Amino acid sequence: MTSSEWILKRICKPKEHLLHTKQMPQPSFFRCSRQVHQAVNGLLLPGLILLLSCIIPVVGNGQIFLNGETGVVTTGYNNVGIPGSSGTRFSMKDDLKGEPSPFFRLRAKVSLTSRHHLVVLYAPLELHYHGKFDKELLFRNVLFEAGTETEGTYKFNSYRLTYRYRLVQRSKLDFDLGLTAKIRDASIGLNAPGKTAIKTDLGFVPIIHFRLHWMWNERFSLLFEGDALASPFGRAEDVLLAGRYALSERLALYAGYRLLEGGTDGSTVYNFSMFHYITAGCSWQIIR
Repeated sequence: MTSSEWILKRICKPKEHLLHTKQMPQPSFFRCSRQVHQAVNGLLLPGLILLLSCIIPVVGNGQIFLNGETGVVTTGYNNVGIPGSSGTRFSMKDDLKGEPSPFFRLRAKVSLTSRHHLVVLYAPLELHYHGKFDKELLFRNVLFEAGTETEGTYKFNSYRLTYRYRLVQRSKLDFDLGLTAKIRDASIGLNAPGKTAIKTDLGFVPIIHFRLHWMWNERFSLLFEGDALASPFGRAEDVLLAGRYALSERLALYAGYRLLEGGTDGSTVYNFSMFHYITAGCSWQIIR
C-alpha cells in the first residue's frame, strides 16, 4: 500500500463510536444521537461563527453574503449493512417506508477579492422510516425480528469550510474550483419494542469543490455547483443545479434540484444512499 492510499484509507474509513442495545419497554432511540449532535453543535457552530467574525474585520473591500435554502428531500435509495462484513444488508427505503421531509441549509460566504472566496456551510439532514421487515436481520449485532414494527432513523449532518478560486471570470461566465473541509455528524439506527441499536460516526473528509455560474442576462442566470470526491474506499457528491433571479444588486432568489449521494463499503459499515432535493433559496449581500 502506497502512502497516498494509506492516507485516503485513514480519512475515508468510518470511525465506530457508540452502541446501545439495552432492553427496555420504551427505549430512548435518539438519546445517544442527540448527545453527539449537541456536542458537535456546541463546538463546531460557535467555531465557524468565530472564524467568520475574525475574517470580517480584515475583508477590506471584500463582500459578505448570507444564504438560506429550504425545500423537500426524498430518498432515492438507502442501503445499509452494519457491520459491513457480517450485518444483514437491507434497504431503509424498500424494507421500511419513509416520507418526504423538509430540510434547511445555512451558508455564509466571504469574497476576499473578486477571485478568492471562503464559504461556511451548515447542512443538517435527518430522515425517519417505519414499517415491518419481512425477514429477521442482524444490525449492530442485535437481532430484529420479522413482522415487528420498527423505526429507522438516518442522520447526516454536514459542516463545511470551503476555499475556492475563480479560474474563469468573464462578463457572462464564472468558473470556480476549490477544496472543502467537511465534518460529518452521522448516525444510522433501528428501534423496535424492547431493543435499540445505533451506529454513529463523526469524521473528517476533504472534498473537491466546483462552481459554474452562467448569466443569461442581468437578472436571470444558471448555477451549477457542488462538492464531490471518489476514492477506492467510498464516494460523496452534493451537487446543485438551479435557476437564479436577481431581485436587486444585493438580493437574489434561486430554485432547482440538489443531489446528495455517496457511501462506503467497509468491514464496519456498508452504506450507500441517494437523496433528491427540491430546493429554493435566497442570497443576501450584507456587506459590499
